[in-house]
Amino acid sequence: MHIEAGVVDGAKMILSYGTAAVAAGATVKAAADFVRENGLGTLLARSALAALMVFCFFEVFFHYPVGVSEVHLILGTTLFLFFGLAPAAIGLAGGLLVQGLFFAPADLPQYAINLTTLLAPIFVMGVLAKKIIPARTAYVDLSYGQTLKLSAAYQGGIIAWVAFWAFYGQGFGAENLANVASFGGAYLLVIIAEPLIDLAVLAAAKSLHALKRSAAVDKRLYNSVAA
Repeated sequence: MHIEAGVVDGAKMILSYGTAAVAAGATVKAAADFVRENGLGTLLARSALAALMVFCFFEVFFHYPVGVSEVHLILGTTLFLFFGLAPAAIGLAGGLLVQGLFFAPADLPQYAINLTTLLAPIFVMGVLAKKIIPARTAYVDLSYGQTLKLSAAYQGGIIAWVAFWAFYGQGFGAENLANVASFGGAYLLVIIAEPLIDLAVLAAAKSLHALKRSAAVDKRLYNSVAA
């Protein structure tokens, strides 16, 4: 999902600063709500764990260039289900920044673009989760269909934003259309695979009873809203 240097440049970069500011504002609002309910220490601890995972997603997990960007296995649904919306968003922003500062400095000029691409879909997924997951259902009891919807919302959002930046920066020429199409097609595999990974991780969490009493994970992971 990293937009390469030169895809968007010059005055067109101004738009990315605006979209990133909106995403950052939404993150601050989510963080404030989280702190009121769970405390600052919990937010910092979960955000650090999420950032570490995001860094691994970028640098340790497979990643390869396709079309206008790179395909990554970014388990946004896993981050959301385990840590909550605010820590997941902060972790995505932090992991992306660490990667850019220490391992991929060429990506730093596009940080605002890539930040928007990562964060905007997770807020959409957060809204969707409230609609498709019944209040009586703990996250460890989600079905493949439910996790597929969440994954499609997040990964589909990434595809949509990458396509937007590519068309915004380079227009609708045949070559650019083909590059966007190839990227989108490759990412569809991630949409299919991620729910299986999510379910496997949730199944593992279900057997780890000690996590039920841990502040490191979202309480909704094991409990319904009513509980």
